[in-house]
This record gives sequence, structure tokens and C-alpha cells, in this order.
Amino acid sequence: MQLVSFSGPVFVVSTPERSGEWNMAFDRSLLELFTKGAFQQRFGSGSMLWRFYSWSPSAVSLGYSQSIEEIDREQCRRRNIDIVRRPTGGRAVLHSDEFTYSLLADTGHKSAEIYAVVHEIIRQALLTLGVEAEFCRTTPDMRKRYGAAESVSCFTASARNELHVDGRKLVGSAQRRSDNVILQHGSLLLSDRHKMLRDLLKCSDGGVLSKVSGDLDRKTISVSELTGAIPDFTLIAGAMTAAISQLFGVDVTFLEEHDLTSLDSSLQAVPL
Repeated sequence: MQLVSFSGPVFVVSTPERSGEWNMAFDRSLLELFTKGAFQQRFGSGSMLWRFYSWSPSAVSLGYSQSIEEIDREQCRRRNIDIVRRPTGGRAVLHSDEFTYSLLADTGHKSAEIYAVVHEIIRQALLTLGVEAEFCRTTPDMRKRYGAAESVSCFTASARNELHVDGRKLVGSAQRRSDNVILQHGSLLLSDRHKMLRDLLKCSDGGVLSKVSGDLDRKTISVSELTGAIPDFTLIAGAMTAAISQLFGVDVTFLEEHDLTSLDSSLQAVPL
């Protein structure tokens, strides 16, 4: 596979565990920061930012156009699970025991090219954790799939160049683009807790629930199921950073959260 290259400066920031509302608001604000050119003005033309993060409490995130009526809000409330909407497309994800990334860049490369190179970086990082993942080489008819009731879960279908192991999805990602500015974020499953999504669906059709449950069991996999342990967040972040540096042939610069919040008041106003 021929992967695109980047010549601009590359930055990485890790943010502590935060709520789903905070995480999605922060990604939206970063997208706006890039769209307005504020990040590039401060850190250089052609710059790229990676953010690594996690979720507390657990949260269900919905795709930008997905109906919240597919999720049992009362069941989520009882289990202290937030519900939040992503600025990107796709279907529902239960964020619990996962490593989450977001990438922001101002680039003329095609969205599909970005998708591929990001997942190659994750694939290389996974190798250092003892996991051999492969690219999915096909994409289902998403328009047709989204018309089916059992399509509620993101992880029960793989898009081209997402990562799987033995046909079971390990990493799911989604994008949003504004001219040349792209936001891509995604989840690396660390345990099987994502399968709890089946208990949070608002659906009275037993056949649909059975299909979703079966698909989550058959079509998804996590790092701990493959290796027997959940790797530490900092270990994964280090592996990701090393893979980014190696693939792009650049030295990565680390930022702190305040380096970003100082650029724009909208970032400072993100709810805690």
C-alpha cells in the first residue's frame, strides 16, 4: 500500500480521563481552531496534532446523524453512562476500557488517504504490544446497512482500511472534513466491555437484539482478549508516538493541554 507522507511539524497531547461531553466538545473546538488557522499560525503551516484520551464515566457516543431514540436513556442513567453526540459520522460506540485518539490536520490529501495512514500508524503501534492486526479490504454498502435496525453499533461493521484481527474489528474510526481541515478520531478496544452496548439499546424486537448481540460477539475483538491483559494508557501512547515519528520521519513535539486552551477561549470554556 502506498501511504501519503507529511512534511510539517507533528504534535502530540495526552489529556486526562474526562466525560464524553468534554471529550467531544474539545475535539469540536480543536477542529474550529484548525479551521480558523489559529493552530497553524501558532505552531506552523502544515502542522498536525494528535490527541490521546479516555473516558470517565463510560459513555455512549452517537454518530452525527444517528437518532438518540436508539439508546435507552434511562438504562444509561441507572448505570452512570453518559450519552454524547460525535461531530463525526458513523454509529454508536460504548466508550469503556479503550484508548481513544483524535487527529487534526490541514492537508490536501484525500480523506481515504488519511484514513489509511492513521490506521497504519495504529497497526505498527499494536505490533509493539504483541497484536498483529490487518487492514479490512472491503467496505459494505453503508447506506443500505444504516437502513437496517441492527446497524446501531459501529463495531459490527468494518470500513475499508479499518483494523481487524481474524476478521473481527479492533479499531473503529470516523471523520469530519471542512475544506482542507480534517478531524479523524477513533477507538482501540482494550476489553470486551464495549459489548455492553447491547444492554443499552431501546429496542423491543428480540430478533434485532439477538442479531446485534451475536454480531458484537462474532465481529469484534479487544486487545485483552488477544493478549490476556489491558495495556497501560501510557504504554499505548508511547507506542503510538513512536509509530508516528517513524512513519513520518519526524521528531514529535509534546504539548500540554494549556498550550491548546491558551489559543482560544472556546477551549477554555469546555465543560468539565
